[in-house]
Amino acid sequence: MSSEVYDLHCHSTASDGALSPTELVRRAHRQGVTVLALTDHDTTDGLADAARVADEIGLKLIPGIELSATYANQCLHIVGLNIDPEQKDLREGLATQQAIRDQRALKIAEKLEKKGIKGAYPAVSQAAGSGEITRSHFADFLVAEGYVVTQQEAFDRYLSKGKPAFVPTQWAALDDAVAWIRSAGGVAVLAHPLRYSLTHKWMNRALSAFKQAGGQAVEVVTGRASADDIQLSMQFALRHQLHASVGSDFHTPDNQWVELGRLAPLPTNLTPVWALFD
Repeated sequence: MSSEVYDLHCHSTASDGALSPTELVRRAHRQGVTVLALTDHDTTDGLADAARVADEIGLKLIPGIELSATYANQCLHIVGLNIDPEQKDLREGLATQQAIRDQRALKIAEKLEKKGIKGAYPAVSQAAGSGEITRSHFADFLVAEGYVVTQQEAFDRYLSKGKPAFVPTQWAALDDAVAWIRSAGGVAVLAHPLRYSLTHKWMNRALSAFKQAGGQAVEVVTGRASADDIQLSMQFALRHQLHASVGSDFHTPDNQWVELGRLAPLPTNLTPVWALFD
Protein backbone atom coordinates (compact mmCIF):
# COMPACT_ATOMS: atom_id res chain seq x y z
CA MET A 1 0.00 0.00 0.00
CA SER A 2 1.32 3.42 -0.93
CA SER A 3 2.39 5.67 1.92
CA GLU A 4 2.02 8.73 -0.26
CA VAL A 5 -0.50 11.43 0.67
CA TYR A 6 -2.09 12.84 -2.49
CA ASP A 7 -3.92 16.11 -3.06
CA LEU A 8 -4.50 16.61 -6.76
CA HIS A 9 -6.65 19.76 -6.91
CA CYS A 10 -5.82 23.16 -5.40
CA HIS A 11 -5.45 26.81 -6.33
CA SER A 12 -2.95 29.64 -5.86
CA THR A 13 -2.88 33.37 -6.52
CA ALA A 14 -2.23 32.53 -10.18
CA SER A 15 -6.03 32.16 -10.31
CA ASP A 16 -8.43 32.49 -7.37
CA GLY A 17 -6.42 31.09 -4.47
CA ALA A 18 -5.33 33.15 -1.47
CA LEU A 19 -1.77 31.78 -1.22
CA SER A 20 1.11 32.24 -3.63
CA PRO A 21 2.33 29.06 -5.31
CA THR A 22 5.30 29.03 -2.93
CA GLU A 23 3.11 29.47 0.15
CA LEU A 24 0.70 26.83 -1.10
CA VAL A 25 3.39 24.19 -1.57
CA ARG A 26 4.88 24.92 1.85
CA ARG A 27 1.45 24.65 3.49
CA ALA A 28 0.75 21.35 1.72
CA HIS A 29 4.08 20.01 2.99
CA ARG A 30 3.23 21.06 6.56
CA GLN A 31 -0.12 19.29 6.21
CA GLY A 32 1.62 16.04 5.32
CA VAL A 33 0.95 16.05 1.58
CA THR A 34 3.69 14.24 -0.34
CA VAL A 35 2.23 14.49 -3.88
CA LEU A 36 0.51 17.76 -4.80
CA ALA A 37 -1.04 18.97 -8.06
CA LEU A 38 -1.39 22.72 -8.53
CA THR A 39 -4.45 23.15 -10.78
CA ASP A 40 -5.17 26.84 -11.27
CA HIS A 41 -8.06 27.97 -13.47
CA ASP A 42 -7.04 28.25 -17.14
CA THR A 43 -3.42 29.10 -16.33
CA THR A 44 -0.12 27.37 -15.64
CA ASP A 45 1.63 30.53 -14.50
CA GLY A 46 2.14 29.33 -10.92
CA LEU A 47 3.80 26.03 -11.80
CA ALA A 48 7.41 27.19 -12.12
CA ASP A 49 7.50 28.80 -8.67
CA ALA A 50 5.66 25.84 -7.15
CA ALA A 51 8.13 23.38 -8.70
CA ARG A 52 11.13 25.27 -7.34
CA VAL A 53 9.97 25.18 -3.74
CA ALA A 54 8.68 21.61 -4.09
CA ASP A 55 12.17 20.52 -5.14
CA GLU A 56 13.67 22.36 -2.16
CA ILE A 57 11.47 20.68 0.45
CA GLY A 58 11.13 17.23 -1.11
CA LEU A 59 7.49 17.32 -2.14
CA LYS A 60 6.50 15.82 -5.49
CA LEU A 61 4.65 18.39 -7.61
CA ILE A 62 2.33 17.22 -10.38
CA PRO A 63 1.94 20.03 -12.96
CA GLY A 64 -1.75 20.61 -13.47
CA ILE A 65 -4.55 22.89 -14.68
CA GLU A 66 -8.30 23.27 -14.24
CA LEU A 67 -10.09 24.12 -17.46
CA SER A 68 -13.62 25.45 -17.76
CA ALA A 69 -15.45 23.57 -20.49
CA THR A 70 -18.94 23.69 -21.97
CA TYR A 71 -21.06 20.60 -22.55
CA ALA A 72 -24.75 20.95 -23.48
CA ASN A 73 -24.74 24.57 -22.28
CA GLN A 74 -23.43 23.51 -18.85
CA CYS A 75 -20.04 24.56 -17.50
CA LEU A 76 -17.93 21.62 -16.34
CA HIS A 77 -14.47 21.79 -14.79
CA ILE A 78 -11.82 19.50 -16.23
CA VAL A 79 -8.62 19.01 -14.25
CA GLY A 80 -5.50 18.13 -16.22
CA LEU A 81 -2.81 16.23 -14.32
CA ASN A 82 0.82 15.57 -15.24
CA ILE A 83 0.70 17.99 -18.15
CA ASP A 84 3.54 19.57 -20.10
CA PRO A 85 2.71 23.25 -19.50
CA GLU A 86 4.70 24.36 -22.54
CA GLN A 87 2.96 22.14 -25.08
CA LYS A 88 1.77 24.15 -28.10
CA ASP A 89 -1.88 23.03 -28.29
CA LEU A 90 -2.37 23.62 -24.58
CA ARG A 91 -0.73 27.06 -24.74
CA GLU A 92 -2.98 28.10 -27.62
CA GLY A 93 -6.05 26.75 -25.82
CA LEU A 94 -5.18 28.66 -22.67
CA ALA A 95 -4.79 31.89 -24.63
CA THR A 96 -8.35 31.42 -25.92
CA GLN A 97 -9.66 30.64 -22.43
CA GLN A 98 -7.97 33.70 -20.96
CA ALA A 99 -9.51 35.96 -23.59
CA ILE A 100 -12.96 34.53 -22.77
CA ARG A 101 -12.29 35.06 -19.06
CA ASP A 102 -11.28 38.70 -19.62
CA GLN A 103 -14.43 39.40 -21.64
CA ARG A 104 -16.57 37.80 -18.95
CA ALA A 105 -14.95 40.00 -16.30
CA LEU A 106 -15.76 43.15 -18.28
CA LYS A 107 -19.37 42.06 -18.70
CA ILE A 108 -19.75 41.27 -14.99
CA ALA A 109 -18.40 44.72 -14.14
CA GLU A 110 -20.86 46.31 -16.57
CA LYS A 111 -23.77 44.47 -14.97
CA LEU A 112 -22.66 45.52 -11.50
CA GLU A 113 -22.41 49.13 -12.65
CA LYS A 114 -26.02 48.96 -13.84
CA LYS A 115 -26.90 48.02 -10.26
CA GLY A 116 -25.06 51.10 -9.00
CA ILE A 117 -21.87 49.27 -8.05
CA LYS A 118 -18.97 51.13 -9.66
CA GLY A 119 -15.25 50.47 -9.96
CA ALA A 120 -15.39 46.69 -10.02
CA TYR A 121 -13.17 45.98 -13.01
CA PRO A 122 -10.16 48.09 -11.94
CA ALA A 123 -10.41 46.63 -8.44
CA VAL A 124 -10.55 42.99 -9.52
CA SER A 125 -7.80 43.54 -12.08
CA GLN A 126 -5.55 44.90 -9.37
CA ALA A 127 -6.46 42.09 -7.00
CA ALA A 128 -5.77 39.42 -9.60
CA GLY A 129 -2.43 40.97 -10.56
CA SER A 130 -0.84 38.75 -13.17
CA GLY A 131 -3.29 35.96 -12.38
CA GLU A 132 -6.64 35.13 -13.93
CA ILE A 133 -9.72 37.14 -12.98
CA THR A 134 -12.41 34.87 -11.55
CA ARG A 135 -15.83 35.42 -10.04
CA SER A 136 -14.24 34.99 -6.62
CA HIS A 137 -12.37 38.25 -7.20
CA PHE A 138 -15.70 39.99 -7.78
CA ALA A 139 -17.10 38.36 -4.65
CA ASP A 140 -14.15 39.67 -2.63
CA PHE A 141 -14.69 43.14 -4.11
CA LEU A 142 -18.36 43.12 -3.11
CA VAL A 143 -17.39 42.13 0.43
CA ALA A 144 -14.67 44.79 0.64
CA GLU A 145 -17.05 47.50 -0.56
CA GLY A 146 -19.70 46.51 1.97
CA TYR A 147 -22.37 45.35 -0.46
CA VAL A 148 -22.38 41.89 1.14
CA VAL A 149 -20.93 40.34 4.27
CA THR A 150 -19.52 37.10 2.88
CA GLN A 151 -18.25 35.73 -0.40
CA GLN A 152 -21.12 33.25 -0.46
CA GLU A 153 -23.63 36.10 -0.11
CA ALA A 154 -21.97 37.79 -3.09
CA PHE A 155 -22.65 34.71 -5.20
CA ASP A 156 -26.16 34.28 -3.82
CA ARG A 157 -27.15 37.90 -4.47
CA TYR A 158 -25.14 38.91 -7.53
CA LEU A 159 -22.89 36.35 -9.22
CA SER A 160 -24.64 32.98 -9.45
CA LYS A 161 -26.83 31.85 -12.33
CA GLY A 162 -30.05 33.87 -12.45
CA LYS A 163 -28.60 36.74 -10.40
CA PRO A 164 -28.06 40.33 -11.65
CA ALA A 165 -24.34 40.07 -12.47
CA PHE A 166 -24.26 36.53 -13.80
CA VAL A 167 -22.77 36.28 -17.28
CA PRO A 168 -23.47 33.07 -19.23
CA THR A 169 -20.21 32.02 -20.82
CA GLN A 170 -19.35 29.67 -23.66
CA TRP A 171 -16.05 28.12 -22.65
CA ALA A 172 -14.06 25.66 -24.72
CA ALA A 173 -16.04 22.67 -25.92
CA LEU A 174 -15.61 19.62 -23.69
CA ASP A 175 -13.90 17.70 -26.50
CA ASP A 176 -11.40 20.52 -27.03
CA ALA A 177 -10.55 20.89 -23.33
CA VAL A 178 -9.87 17.18 -23.01
CA ALA A 179 -7.86 17.18 -26.26
CA TRP A 180 -5.60 20.02 -25.00
CA ILE A 181 -4.85 18.07 -21.83
CA ARG A 182 -4.17 14.83 -23.68
CA SER A 183 -1.99 16.63 -26.26
CA ALA A 184 0.07 17.93 -23.36
CA GLY A 185 0.63 14.37 -22.15
CA GLY A 186 -1.80 14.78 -19.28
CA VAL A 187 -4.65 12.89 -17.68
CA ALA A 188 -8.10 14.51 -17.96
CA VAL A 189 -10.21 14.35 -14.79
CA LEU A 190 -13.81 15.50 -14.38
CA ALA A 191 -13.71 17.63 -11.23
CA HIS A 192 -16.21 17.44 -8.33
CA PRO A 193 -19.08 15.70 -10.19
CA LEU A 194 -21.65 16.43 -7.46
CA ARG A 195 -21.09 20.17 -7.34
CA TYR A 196 -22.95 20.98 -10.54
CA SER A 197 -26.41 20.27 -9.06
CA LEU A 198 -27.26 18.07 -12.02
CA THR A 199 -29.43 14.97 -12.13
CA HIS A 200 -27.71 11.59 -12.11
CA LYS A 201 -29.05 10.92 -15.60
CA TRP A 202 -27.53 14.16 -16.91
CA MET A 203 -24.18 13.51 -15.21
CA ASN A 204 -24.04 10.01 -16.65
CA ARG A 205 -24.56 11.50 -20.13
CA ALA A 206 -21.80 14.03 -19.47
CA LEU A 207 -19.42 11.34 -18.21
CA SER A 208 -20.11 9.23 -21.28
CA ALA A 209 -19.25 12.20 -23.51
CA PHE A 210 -16.22 12.98 -21.37
CA LYS A 211 -14.87 9.43 -21.69
CA GLN A 212 -15.56 9.34 -25.41
CA ALA A 213 -13.54 12.56 -25.75
CA GLY A 214 -10.58 10.90 -24.01
CA GLY A 215 -11.32 11.65 -20.36
CA GLN A 216 -9.74 9.12 -18.03
CA ALA A 217 -10.76 9.87 -14.44
CA VAL A 218 -13.31 11.47 -12.14
CA GLU A 219 -12.80 13.08 -8.74
CA VAL A 220 -14.25 10.74 -6.13
CA VAL A 221 -12.88 12.25 -2.92
CA THR A 222 -13.09 16.04 -2.58
CA GLY A 223 -12.51 18.48 0.26
CA ARG A 224 -16.07 18.54 1.56
CA ALA A 225 -17.30 15.14 0.38
CA SER A 226 -19.45 13.17 2.81
CA ALA A 227 -19.38 9.37 2.97
CA ASP A 228 -22.54 9.34 0.84
CA ASP A 229 -20.96 11.72 -1.69
CA ILE A 230 -17.95 9.44 -2.02
CA GLN A 231 -20.17 6.41 -2.56
CA LEU A 232 -22.12 8.16 -5.30
CA SER A 233 -18.99 9.43 -7.05
CA MET A 234 -17.53 5.93 -6.74
CA GLN A 235 -20.56 4.59 -8.63
CA PHE A 236 -19.95 7.12 -11.41
CA ALA A 237 -16.33 5.94 -11.66
CA LEU A 238 -17.29 2.28 -11.74
CA ARG A 239 -20.13 2.70 -14.20
CA HIS A 240 -17.95 4.55 -16.69
CA GLN A 241 -14.76 2.59 -15.97
CA LEU A 242 -12.86 5.72 -15.01
CA HIS A 243 -9.89 6.07 -12.71
CA ALA A 244 -10.48 7.87 -9.43
CA SER A 245 -8.88 11.10 -8.26
CA VAL A 246 -8.67 12.89 -4.92
CA GLY A 247 -8.37 16.63 -4.36
CA SER A 248 -9.24 19.16 -1.70
CA ASP A 249 -9.98 22.02 -4.14
CA PHE A 250 -8.22 24.20 -1.56
CA HIS A 251 -8.43 27.96 -2.14
CA THR A 252 -7.85 29.71 1.17
CA PRO A 253 -6.83 29.03 4.78
CA ASP A 254 -9.92 31.02 5.81
CA ASN A 255 -12.19 28.11 4.85
CA GLN A 256 -12.07 25.86 7.91
CA TRP A 257 -13.93 23.08 6.08
CA VAL A 258 -11.34 22.54 3.34
CA GLU A 259 -7.66 21.91 4.00
CA LEU A 260 -4.80 20.61 1.89
CA GLY A 261 -4.41 16.87 2.35
CA ARG A 262 -7.41 16.54 4.64
CA LEU A 263 -9.20 13.95 2.53
CA ALA A 264 -11.05 10.72 3.16
CA PRO A 265 -9.42 7.54 1.86
CA LEU A 266 -10.09 6.53 -1.71
CA PRO A 267 -12.32 3.43 -1.86
CA THR A 268 -10.12 0.39 -2.36
CA ASN A 269 -12.20 -1.01 -5.22
CA LEU A 270 -11.23 1.92 -7.46
CA THR A 271 -8.08 2.37 -9.54
CA PRO A 272 -6.33 5.60 -8.52
CA VAL A 273 -5.56 8.18 -11.16
CA TRP A 274 -1.87 8.17 -10.25
CA ALA A 275 -1.65 4.68 -11.77
CA LEU A 276 -1.74 6.57 -15.09
CA PHE A 277 1.22 8.81 -14.25
CA ASP A 278 4.52 7.99 -15.92
